Amino acid sequence: MARKKQYIEEEVIAKAMNLFWRKGYENTSMQMLEKEMGINKFSIYSSFGSKHGLFLESLKCYKSKVAAMFEKFKNATEGVDDIKQFFYDSVEISSENESEKGCLLTNTYNEFSESDDPLVNDLMSSFMNTLKDLFIEKLKLSGYTNEGELIKLANFLVLAKHGLAAASRVNTDKEIKDYIEMTFKNI
Repeated sequence: MARKKQYIEEEVIAKAMNLFWRKGYENTSMQMLEKEMGINKFSIYSSFGSKHGLFLESLKCYKSKVAAMFEKFKNATEGVDDIKQFFYDSVEISSENESEKGCLLTNTYNEFSESDDPLVNDLMSSFMNTLKDLFIEKLKLSGYTNEGELIKLANFLVLAKHGLAAASRVNTDKEIKDYIEMTFKNI
């Protein structure tokens, strides 16, 4: 007869997500996960199969955490102003609870950029393509029509968002605000 879990799975995944968010995948050990989650290795392996399985669940948890922000962005109708607000919203989410974390997806994108991990790479590619498509959509709302210029601006904004995520780990609120304001000064 299987033992009943002595923990709430969503809660331990959220704890693991926060640890991966702060430390990254490679710098997070099973011992750190045990301590953070408050469960033993056997329970982690039993529920998630492996550290990698737990990491994938953590990415899903993060995606649900930022879903409202993305839905707000997706439904917004003010074009470039919406992209700027999205930048501010993403900084706010990354600094909730635990400071200096940046964006888990950007952190993962950077950490796994040269990885042969198809599951993580597919998740990251999907996220980046969705973000780029949303940027293009919002740029069109602001009157941009030249396809080549749209692609260049969307690529610029994706890279600026990556830079913002990295900067939000170490820079001051004033520096972050200045970065966002300067990014959008000429767009």
